[in-house]
Amino acid sequence: MKLRSLFLAMIVLLCSAKAPLASEGWKVKHKNAIVLAMFGTTVEPALQGLLNIRTKMMEKYPETPVKIAFTSNIIRKKWQGRAEDPAYSKAHPEIPEDVLHVKTVLATIADLQNIGYDTIVIQPTHIAMGEEFLDLGTYVESLMHLGTVKKEKYKPFHKVVLGRPALGTYGLKHPYAEDITAAAEALAADAELAAKERAALVYMGHGNAHFPSGGAYLELADRMRELYPEVTTLIGNVEGFPSLEDVIDKLKMRGVKKVMLKPCMVVAGDHAMNDMAGTDPEEPSWQMILEKEGFEVVPVKRGLGELDAFAEIFVRHASDATADAEIVMK
Repeated sequence: MKLRSLFLAMIVLLCSAKAPLASEGWKVKHKNAIVLAMFGTTVEPALQGLLNIRTKMMEKYPETPVKIAFTSNIIRKKWQGRAEDPAYSKAHPEIPEDVLHVKTVLATIADLQNIGYDTIVIQPTHIAMGEEFLDLGTYVESLMHLGTVKKEKYKPFHKVVLGRPALGTYGLKHPYAEDITAAAEALAADAELAAKERAALVYMGHGNAHFPSGGAYLELADRMRELYPEVTTLIGNVEGFPSLEDVIDKLKMRGVKKVMLKPCMVVAGDHAMNDMAGTDPEEPSWQMILEKEGFEVVPVKRGLGELDAFAEIFVRHASDATADAEIVMK
């Protein structure tokens, strides 16, 4: 009996010696997620431009969570107020829950990290590289500097990467001129519609008074004129260069009489409804100013995100970011 007990004790001892402690045997399983960083919109129909991009991203990566985040504080607060209003939710059942309860980029990433996602691809839906894109770059840098006094595997994030805006960024990895050409090709439907109208195609971009994004818009317009020579394409910005006045001067030089006016923005939101095609005489819209200058104007209130070909640009840029960082996304 004693011999049997001794034999069992030896077996237990050997098994214990071979079995690692639970903490020592713990292995990190990296989990991937995508955050679409959008300026946002409060105009319900304009959401289609944003949701179309999300749909395309989900189709590309069906096994990966795709979350949306709005960078505009004003727009988020507007949606938060609507979310607390039962009457609004009842009147607008088409609004997705993640729009009603939309959060900041950092809050969205924090929610993902809290449930185990440590590899994040932030894909902006901006047109050009400006202050918001640069802000996102600081987020990525800061998150990747978060460390731990323990082992490397306990860091909050494994990888956080940032995709390019539609018109690209500066650098050697992905030439911005190629991104601009791809964007021009994605806008073929707009050029075709303008050709049917026998009108010049004039885009209203957002622009920026503090960053030289105007050159990218000018290059995009030039590329479109090369690809679609039957249509005069020009782009002006709400802020910065080129302005509407610059566009009007070029239209007159070319002898244009009719203009198809469209937002060079992902959504046809407040800028499209008011600045582009508004009717307030106290704050004349682009359409009103152009008509006063003698042009016939055909407004098209549809954001670029509603064009499947343009929405796919952001999917490709997210794919490039994952490939550059050697992230396997499914």
